[in-house]
Amino acid sequence: MPATDQAPCHEAAVRAAPSSGGGAGEGGAAGLDDAGRRWVLAAAVGGSSLAFIVGSVVNVALPALQRDLGASVAEVQWVLNAYLLLLGSLLLVGGAVGDRVGRRRTFLAGVAVFGAATAACGLAPTVGWLVAARAVQGLGAALLVPTSLALVSAAFPEGEARGRAIGTWAGFSALTTALGPVLGGWLVDAFSWRWVFFVIVPLAAATFALGVWRVPESKPSGEEGALDWPGGALAALGFGAAVWGLVAAGERGWADAAVWAGLAGGAALLAAFVWWESRAAAPLVPLGLFRSAAFSGANAMTLLLYFGLNGVLFFLPFNLIQVQGYSATAAGAAFLPFSLTMGLLSRRAGGLAERWGARRVIVGGAFVAAVGMALLAVPGARGGPLGGSYWATFFPPMLVLGLGMTLAVAPLTAVVMNAADDAHGGAASGVNNAAARIAALLAIAVLGVVALGVFGGALDERLADAPPGVTEATAPFREDLTGAQFPDGLGGAERAQLEAVVGGAFVVAFRWVAGIAAAAAALSALVAALTIPAAPPEVDRDEMPDDD
Repeated sequence: MPATDQAPCHEAAVRAAPSSGGGAGEGGAAGLDDAGRRWVLAAAVGGSSLAFIVGSVVNVALPALQRDLGASVAEVQWVLNAYLLLLGSLLLVGGAVGDRVGRRRTFLAGVAVFGAATAACGLAPTVGWLVAARAVQGLGAALLVPTSLALVSAAFPEGEARGRAIGTWAGFSALTTALGPVLGGWLVDAFSWRWVFFVIVPLAAATFALGVWRVPESKPSGEEGALDWPGGALAALGFGAAVWGLVAAGERGWADAAVWAGLAGGAALLAAFVWWESRAAAPLVPLGLFRSAAFSGANAMTLLLYFGLNGVLFFLPFNLIQVQGYSATAAGAAFLPFSLTMGLLSRRAGGLAERWGARRVIVGGAFVAAVGMALLAVPGARGGPLGGSYWATFFPPMLVLGLGMTLAVAPLTAVVMNAADDAHGGAASGVNNAAARIAALLAIAVLGVVALGVFGGALDERLADAPPGVTEATAPFREDLTGAQFPDGLGGAERAQLEAVVGGAFVVAFRWVAGIAAAAAALSALVAALTIPAAPPEVDRDEMPDDD
């Protein structure tokens, strides 16, 4: 199934600025020719793809590594969550570090840490080792993700060339995300789950070498000085506590006191972060960025759009496998129209915004994505009104959803980062990525509660005339909607009735999820229409607030 922890298909885009560091060319990114720009784009795509592919490829290895390492279900969950926790906590810090010490330098450090941690994952002798290595992987990704497209935007001039470059990045990100489960499944079956990690190590090494060889430094002038360490600590701890609370909600339930302690602690720390940033001499994130309606609106739109996207894509594989009868391979292939559409058309979408205006393309894309999410609610269980054919049921909405996200994603990048000045591109990218990460975790936590509640009510309605054996067999699904399995002890008739009862109730719950997701995407379009200018915003550097 697709990774629900993937980063948004848009990162940082920063105007070209004179280089203040060495590296590949003392003249900096602004003096690159077309060939040099293509090398920078290749390195950025390679770096971003590392984070995207590891998010999707690891999922298919979980059953095998659980057996091999003798891990519990909770330990396996933390193989995923450790990466999420560090990445979500440190994205803001990673972007600001890039602004301060140089984006190329930060990018290379992130790739090196990521590659080393990935090798450690493949060599892990115990599940504890693996969880720790995954946490370090998240640290590396937090450094490379916010700086990858900041380098691209420093290399490409504003206008259609930048839009196409960002679209190219988004397209490759979608393709690597789509191919990850296919590659991972083959490696697990043919070799071992360890090769899911080992195969990424040479990709990291090649990306690092390319960055050293061909990527010039990109650091805004006038950004020398100490990093805002107190602000960084507050941001990391605040986001970390909030992310932990959302992750723990899925494991412990919303009634657990530790969940609310994490969320409340995160909110308090983030409030302290805002207070500190308003007074710091050189803040991690200048609050003046949020005076831009385009910047604030684009981040609010990101939160809403990715809430809907990640919510519906998290529950869809369970619908396909448990209700529709798809194999795991077929369920993974069902996502290809979404990923391939983004992979093949994102470059064009980046150029369309420059010709038609960002607001028109983004709003249209978000509404089309909302339609795609709503269409996913139409198919019933096997044998429903539309029958069981994939081409008549799930192919059309996946294609529509892919088209909508393709239109919205690349132009949204330019809006976010054109609303920031050169000095704060990495920080702006960190804010935007943090919004998308929180949206994904919030969607799974909140929509999980909604789905479980609706499922329980729908199940009770269908069990009125069911025999006791069927009723008792539904108990595990009431506790863990996505993790429960059909028991083997039931007879053929009872098993068929159980599958029909559970499948029908799951379809009702999924329709609620898809409806809420579509509403969130439609609301994101409204936010964009009200806040994003028809043309990409320009920053007046003479009037940009210094650091308040």
